[in-house]
Amino acid sequence: MPVTAKYIVEVKRIQEILNAKTWVSNISDSDYITGIYASDLMSDVLAYGKPGSMLLTGLYSVQAIISAYMAEFRGVAFIRNKTPEEETLKFAREKGMFVLSTASDMYDACIKLAGLETVIPEEAPEAEKIHKSDNLTTYTFKIDGNDFASAGMVSTRVKAILKSIGYEPEIIRRAAISIYEAEMNVVMHARKAEVTLTASDKEIYIIVIDEGKGIGDIDLAMQEGYSTATEEQRALGFGAGMGLPNIKKNADKLDINSVVDVGTRIEITFHIK
Repeated sequence: MPVTAKYIVEVKRIQEILNAKTWVSNISDSDYITGIYASDLMSDVLAYGKPGSMLLTGLYSVQAIISAYMAEFRGVAFIRNKTPEEETLKFAREKGMFVLSTASDMYDACIKLAGLETVIPEEAPEAEKIHKSDNLTTYTFKIDGNDFASAGMVSTRVKAILKSIGYEPEIIRRAAISIYEAEMNVVMHARKAEVTLTASDKEIYIIVIDEGKGIGDIDLAMQEGYSTATEEQRALGFGAGMGLPNIKKNADKLDINSVVDVGTRIEITFHIK
């Protein structure tokens, strides 16, 4: 149930309408969201969610809050009285996001929220711009395959680094979504990987080199909806076949080289304008 960015809905009204329990607040009475996105498929959230929104979901693992964070959402509301994991609550507290839960199922929650009245917000002040260093900065990270407990932590760190450097919010969002999709691909399909982030005033350049089963048909893997994910991985909200398409959608340049039973090298570039 989208709410256009021209309008806002106060978070306290969401709480009232859904009779929601607050697990993590990080909000004041005047805080608001600019949209609501209902989904249990995290790649869809990353592909279509709008910044400033709230995620309505039945997926209560830490990947839900990480996905919402990467998409620049304000918070998450869990349906059917799902109890979020402690790791989820800790992440939300650290990132200034709210976490709610409601007894409503997805259908009922959407129907209730569809009737919300919205208001036109006052024009927001221009965000403070931080000067970017002329120096080239490089970071490296390790990712372990099948480690869903830590999945998303490298992406979170990359996003924090890009924020500290002072890039514009939109390019940070695009880069964060891309590295998160790449990280999840490693966790689901490879044994391990090394990530290199190079940041400068001209570009953000990310290389992900994994050891694993590789990609037999890259063109097929780039098609939206194509997936080799297991049922267990799908139950975690991934494997919708949007990973590589999401990276391509957000990147200015994407290069993929892969050898079956050896591994895959993904190079993702974002130009600084």
